[in-house]
Amino acid sequence: MTKRKTVWFTILLIIFSLTIYYFYPENALPPDTHINKLVVYKSKRQMLAYSNGQLIKTYKISLGKQPVGKKEIDGDKKTPEGNYTINCRETKSDFHKKLCISYPNYADKANAKRYGKKAGDNVEIHGLDNRYGFVGKFHRWRNWTSGCIAVTNDEIDELYKAVKIGTPIEIYP
Repeated sequence: MTKRKTVWFTILLIIFSLTIYYFYPENALPPDTHINKLVVYKSKRQMLAYSNGQLIKTYKISLGKQPVGKKEIDGDKKTPEGNYTINCRETKSDFHKKLCISYPNYADKANAKRYGKKAGDNVEIHGLDNRYGFVGKFHRWRNWTSGCIAVTNDEIDELYKAVKIGTPIEIYP
C-alpha cells in the first residue's frame, strides 16, 4: 500500500471510529427508576446511580477545569468533595437541564472564609451548553466545567426524571 493510500485509509478509519463512538447507544435507566443516591469518584470521572442500595448505572462525567483537589473558593474551577444533597431541579438554564447540588455547606463556607473569600455556589449536575448539545459524548474527553458535573443531554434527561430533591450525593477525590 502506498503512503498516500495508507494516510487516506487511516483518516477514514478514524472518521468511522468516531462515528461509531458518537452514535453507539448506551444503556438507559430502566423506566420508572427512582435514584435515591449518587456517588461521584472524581479521579475515575464516574458518577454511580443507586436505587435502594443497588447500583443501577455508571455515568462517564466531565468535571471542573481543575479536577484535582476540593473546591475551596469561588472561581477555582474545582468540583467540591463531600456529602451534599440535590436541592433543586431546573429546565431553564444555559445548559440543557440541571440538578443543583447543595454546595456550599457550613464547612465549605467556613473554609473559604479562612482565605478571606467566598465559597462560590451554583454547583450542579448538568447537560451540555444549549449552544453545543451536538457535541454529545465527545464532551467527556476533557474537563471543561467551572466546577460542576457534566453528562450528556440524554443522560441529564433520564437523571432529571429519576432524581428527586433531597437525594444525597457523595463526591470523592
